[in-house]
Amino acid sequence: MTTPSIPHLDIESLAHFDKVTAAGATSMNGWRVQSVDLTSRTPVLLKLSPAGSVFLGCDLEETAAAWIRDGGGLIFPAIPELPFDPYRGCLYTADDLYAGLSSGYEATPDAQIYAWSRQHDEKGDTSRTLAAALHDHSIADALHELPGGRPWIGVMGGHGIARTSPTYRSAVLLGRALARAGLTVATGGGPGAMEAANLGSSLSSYDDAAVDSALEALAQVPSFKPSVAAWASDGLAVRRDFPGDGGVSIPTWFYGHEPPNVFASAIAKYFSNALREDVLLSRARGGIIYLPGAAGTVQEIFQAVTPDYYGDPATQIPMILVGIDHWTVKLPVWPLLTALAGDRPMASSLHLVDTIEEAAKLVSP
Repeated sequence: MTTPSIPHLDIESLAHFDKVTAAGATSMNGWRVQSVDLTSRTPVLLKLSPAGSVFLGCDLEETAAAWIRDGGGLIFPAIPELPFDPYRGCLYTADDLYAGLSSGYEATPDAQIYAWSRQHDEKGDTSRTLAAALHDHSIADALHELPGGRPWIGVMGGHGIARTSPTYRSAVLLGRALARAGLTVATGGGPGAMEAANLGSSLSSYDDAAVDSALEALAQVPSFKPSVAAWASDGLAVRRDFPGDGGVSIPTWFYGHEPPNVFASAIAKYFSNALREDVLLSRARGGIIYLPGAAGTVQEIFQAVTPDYYGDPATQIPMILVGIDHWTVKLPVWPLLTALAGDRPMASSLHLVDTIEEAAKLVSP
């Protein structure tokens, strides 16, 4: 006989907790409470049956904690001395990651978390592995909770493209065209082509004059080198002037030298690059566009090729490489892709084009 499953309820704020309990809840079976300060809610907790509940990094008075543990609930305690919340209940925003930027990039949570990850990597500290894994699990859960409805289209490309480059402008126009076509632009979250695509998505409701104005302002700080603070501050100013939906970005602290761009509306930043790559590629069911890039972009191409290569016609994801000379001469990836494709189903999913207009047409719904 199969035991019926209990629907779970994610509670990620004190306001949500109060709303649920005020509605007459008597049991916490199936509750997943993440990073909520419940020290003032002990009398309420003591009236609820705790069996089947899970509390992740919550603040609890000992009386309430004992009630939960003794009644069959599970408590994951807060982990001390971390510059991040491993039980985070929502995705990041640029304002979260760049808080304190006026005091320099080193003062921001993004920089401090990267420094923490590097320090613990060098020590081989297993507590770091646990904390990072819990964090990445929480981010994956928050990503899963994003509203659906619009297909994701991945845009990959080099992080070194300057804001003054014609390639950067092309990527902005590409992101704008994709968002206007009803697609969610998803990038690796870094600078360069990735920033440009998220920026383009955020400008989808604006005309060409606004695009020109935004690019003119960004040209004042064309690169995140030598100053991430100046680069991010310039981007935040443009975002304030031209607010919009910048889509999703999935960066990683594994590449700490690539700061996250500020134009994505939702940022799912991971410690694990392997997990981040897998999530990004698996969610981009609308297709993936590869702008000129180097080693990282090449890795992303072949990571996406594998499921297409072994898949059947129904599982194919369009893969569009932009830049004929780049992908056939400078980095001759295309000949290898076509050799792999042969007469397999993936042959129909591979495309090599020279313009963003061609790429946008191939993935428009």
